[in-house]
Amino acid sequence: MTPYADTNFLTRVYLEMPQSDAVLELETEARLRGAEPLPLTWLHPIELCNALQLRVFQGRDPAHLRVTPEQAAAAWAMFREDVDSQRRFQPASVSIADLTRQFEELSLRHTARHGFRTYDLMHVAFALLLECDTFWSFDAKASRLAALEGLKIPRALKS
Repeated sequence: MTPYADTNFLTRVYLEMPQSDAVLELETEARLRGAEPLPLTWLHPIELCNALQLRVFQGRDPAHLRVTPEQAAAAWAMFREDVDSQRRFQPASVSIADLTRQFEELSLRHTARHGFRTYDLMHVAFALLLECDTFWSFDAKASRLAALEGLKIPRALKS
């Protein structure tokens, strides 16, 4: 098993949210099956940083999960610790040329028909280029794209 986790998934690692229990179960199962640490691309930190801050902003609305600035700061610090320790993540890189080519192929094959967003395409492109076989996301659209491209979606993540 070679999983790839998108930022939607990682947000649930660092913030107590619905489905956070599923994250722990999947990570534990992957470790028991001998999976390497999750690949960490340049996209993950920048997108996670903004996702945490967006949760603070959205938390002002009673319809959303309330996340305080302090909780977001603590989550960011835990993420940075995990990056530095390389226990949860391993640095992964692909060339911009390869990423662009893979992204364009995915977009031309699927977006007009299914309406995928840029970040869905980016994460699935990374997963494919990094030769991952499993895709971890709580985003139904991203998971659908990953499945269309042959990546496995764990039952716990299917809606």
